[in-house]
Amino acid sequence: MAQNEPRPALASDVTAITSLVRGAYAKYVIRMGKEPKPMTVDYAKAVREHQIWVVEDAGEMAGVLELVPQPDHLLIENVAVNSALQGHGLGRRLMKFAENEALRQGFSETRLYTHESMVENIRLYARIGYRETERHQQDGFARVFMSKKLSD
Repeated sequence: MAQNEPRPALASDVTAITSLVRGAYAKYVIRMGKEPKPMTVDYAKAVREHQIWVVEDAGEMAGVLELVPQPDHLLIENVAVNSALQGHGLGRRLMKFAENEALRQGFSETRLYTHESMVENIRLYARIGYRETERHQQDGFARVFMSKKLSD
């Protein structure tokens, strides 16, 4: 299992990021009836405009975390783990990293959203302290919005 620490993504990581994200979310296409938003992102642009962190394992991309600062919180835009490594705790590690990064940047709250059909993710987020704040359609997706108040 990937034990390396997250590092900032580089332009040279874009192909690997895109491949990892597409593989990580592929299982949801049939459930949702279309590609989840992360599968359609221009990661070259995201690497330039957002805070993207990657974790590598044995020279391969293991995980991706995309953060977007907002005026009053840090948005966890995407967390994706290589499909071969899912279920071994890397997603939780990336979530904890995001929370620590939020605190480091002066935020006291993290927020995220997911699709209502990604029930296993909703359960995970609830187990690690996120609470559901609302559900509604956004950009053609049935989204569940969640947040977590942080303390030092």
